[in-house]
Amino acid sequence: EDRSGARGGPTEGGRKESSARTEGREGRMNFLGFKAPVTVDAELFKGDGVKPELVTVRSASGVPETIPLYKDGDTVSGFVTVTPGFGKKVDHQGIKIELLGQIEAYYDKGSFYDFIAAVREVAGPGEIKEETKFDFEFPNLEMLNESYSGVNVRLRYVVKVTIVRSFRGSVVTDFPFCVRNTTTLPEINNSIKMEVGIEDCLHIEFEYKKSKYHLKDVLVGKIYFLLVQIKLKHMELEIRRRETTGSGSNQYNETQTMAKYEVMDGAPVKGECIPIRLFLSAYDLTPTYKNVNNKFSVKYFLNLVLVDEEDRRYFKQQEIHLFRTEM
Repeated sequence: EDRSGARGGPTEGGRKESSARTEGREGRMNFLGFKAPVTVDAELFKGDGVKPELVTVRSASGVPETIPLYKDGDTVSGFVTVTPGFGKKVDHQGIKIELLGQIEAYYDKGSFYDFIAAVREVAGPGEIKEETKFDFEFPNLEMLNESYSGVNVRLRYVVKVTIVRSFRGSVVTDFPFCVRNTTTLPEINNSIKMEVGIEDCLHIEFEYKKSKYHLKDVLVGKIYFLLVQIKLKHMELEIRRRETTGSGSNQYNETQTMAKYEVMDGAPVKGECIPIRLFLSAYDLTPTYKNVNNKFSVKYFLNLVLVDEEDRRYFKQQEIHLFRTEM
């Protein structure tokens, strides 16, 4: 039965074709810390035996992991293999397989908000004496939110297998998978024109061809020096990511510099024009996420930094919108 049909944002990484066999986590030990008397493994498919592509992402602990890749509307299916320890049997009160979409805020560690929760009861109370397989299928899932692992929050999808045991503690194993979604190119994509000025000292105009970029795009622009009366020695363009979580007094903002591009090293002269060409695919970027389930947002900004010979720094910032056009 489905407990919820609720609607369901990542780090980027390489992808590859391979077996979709997934190593479970968090389920090899029971709650007392003793080795679990059973191992649980799963192989995930997209329905009809179709294996999903695998993608390498950064886990919450910062370690790269390779997991299956899905998109909104996909079917998540597969089978779970339960293997008792050698010469042992496992008594249980039932076995269930859940598919969960969860948001976890790190400032509230251990507290998950489930925006998708579906469950299949695959076995009633009994015992397992030998390797046993259990099929499952969650068809045509609405997974509108992308997987995301940030500084203060993560959004994850897991297939969770629970062998219910009342006396020795249940055996719980998570099998994570990644969700990414594509969008079409925007019909309107205005250019960005801005000025940086210090009265009677500095006047700079900079222009970018558009304000919305896909993750494999090239940022193209120009910087014009109209007035230069102070001695600049360095200029760089940064891409910054601002992650906002929580609300009110519990709101947290975290800004990361995702990319740095040296525009100029040395003093410019009046009338000079410097071209900019920045390849976004070289950086670990995600799409822009706006108010995901009222839990978090992710925005990106272009930040122009100028440094004079006395090491004073001048900034000008402009928001850009990032989106995904391919998996």
